[in-house]
Amino acid sequence: MGESKLEETLEAIKQEQKFKVQEFRNLESEFSKLKSKYKATNYNVSWQSSHLYFILLKLESGNLLTDLEVQWLRRTGLYETNQIAQEVKRFTQLKSQYKASQYQDSYPDSLLYQILKKLEVTERLSDSEYNWLLNNQLLETAEIFKQQELEKEAQFAKLRDKYQANIHSDLSLSSPLYPILQNIDAKNNLSDSEINWLKQQELSETIAIAQELQQTREFAALRLKYKVTEYQDSSPKSHLYKILKRLELSNQLGEQDINFLKKRKLTNIIEVANEKYVSSLKSKIDSGELLNESEIEWLKNNKREDIIIFAKQKHFAALKSKYDVLRYQDKSHTSLLYTILQKLELKERLEATDVAWLQETKIEVPQATYSYDRWQQELQHQGTKLFSGKIWITYHTIEANFYEQEFQRTDNKWNLANASSHWRKADEPEQALQLTNNLQLDKIKENKLKSALLTTRGGAFRDFGKLDEAENCARQAIKYQPKSHHPYTLMGAICFERHQYSDGEYWFQEAIKRGANPRDMDSEIKRVVKNAKDENKRRQVINYLLNKDPQRYAWAKSYIKKPKDNI
Repeated sequence: MGESKLEETLEAIKQEQKFKVQEFRNLESEFSKLKSKYKATNYNVSWQSSHLYFILLKLESGNLLTDLEVQWLRRTGLYETNQIAQEVKRFTQLKSQYKASQYQDSYPDSLLYQILKKLEVTERLSDSEYNWLLNNQLLETAEIFKQQELEKEAQFAKLRDKYQANIHSDLSLSSPLYPILQNIDAKNNLSDSEINWLKQQELSETIAIAQELQQTREFAALRLKYKVTEYQDSSPKSHLYKILKRLELSNQLGEQDINFLKKRKLTNIIEVANEKYVSSLKSKIDSGELLNESEIEWLKNNKREDIIIFAKQKHFAALKSKYDVLRYQDKSHTSLLYTILQKLELKERLEATDVAWLQETKIEVPQATYSYDRWQQELQHQGTKLFSGKIWITYHTIEANFYEQEFQRTDNKWNLANASSHWRKADEPEQALQLTNNLQLDKIKENKLKSALLTTRGGAFRDFGKLDEAENCARQAIKYQPKSHHPYTLMGAICFERHQYSDGEYWFQEAIKRGANPRDMDSEIKRVVKNAKDENKRRQVINYLLNKDPQRYAWAKSYIKKPKDNI
């Protein structure tokens, strides 16, 4: 008997230990599940040696944490767990507030929590959400929702009456009209889509009320901004409201506006308006726009000539940049160059005095030159005439167009010859050729005119490198007018283009005999050098010129290119 009793005792102890081990395992499993549910899996301490297990049990049972427990979660870095705890606390409060405390689940993913949050902001529940409350016997909560709906319906009715929208047939709370009227009542501005919807429903009176309220609010803000709150009339129909609106846009005030302000002793608004308008004009000038006549007149009347001068100086600088003459030192708006550039910009013809001034005036520009003997690059400052580059091209383009129009008006073919000549100088030889196509020389009586037309046409062919056609025109021109130096000069240039230098010299001498200026011959030769595409042929011309007269043709050295360094 004694031995049997001992075995029974040992078996009981064994079973008890086994039960405790199983219970321990169950608790560890429960702790693991709670940690997963409440986002605390990174906390690896056993349930026995941590506050966390008991905190999670409290959360699971729907009990609120103490401040010390919340602080412990933060110190331990369990921020997600703490966030869930705060949601549980909020959920518990809402259940108490909306008569749903009997519902056991307190985890934030519960549908009830979402429903209660909607009730908190008086948001409508869906039919399925309302039925869920009924199915879960949360009748008091459902009744609270019904009461909210009744209050909203009453409010909707008042808003429809207040904002003259009773003609709208849809009286349900799901109507788009309800939130729109709430927006108006909350003193919010309506969006374009809301206004368009009201227009579609033909609720024009509602739109008018909303817009008037918006304008009233805007007027009040403008009165405060411009310190005219003492002005009694707060209606947006007031003329002051229109003035302040224009002022916001930096628009110029009219004479009627100024008289209105003066009569009411609101002269400070006039000063502010003038400064804002001046500021807007400055911005316009800075953006590269030109002032119109009314703006200039306003500046003169308000004694702001400084802005006019500023505008002219900015315009002058922009024109100098456009016509590549930024190195011209005079920046004054009174400069003759500014007047000339304005004429060119407006496509107006220049006076003879303007052209003479451009020919006489030079700007210093750095140019790379090369030593003929040492092939070394040297930087020198050389004077360049203003009458060159884009100014030259624009001037001759304007002249060419003028003479074309004169030809159309008068049918005088001398205008045709002049237009063709200017198109060549404007670097538009194709235009020159088009003008002189189908000349029908047999119908032109004056030999001098025939010669001039043929010479300019030949020059255009030369510009294109069609030297045979150019020579044919030059020889015909000589036949018609053997005493004119122009076709001889053309023949000399053609020969130099062909590298027939002695022939070219002959023709140039013939041109000089007939009154050509030797400097014009040099200009033609310089043009040949400058336009030579083949470097070896350019070198041949240069060598010929320097051997012939190194002083007269010293300019040719600047066209000798430095050979590339061997790598």
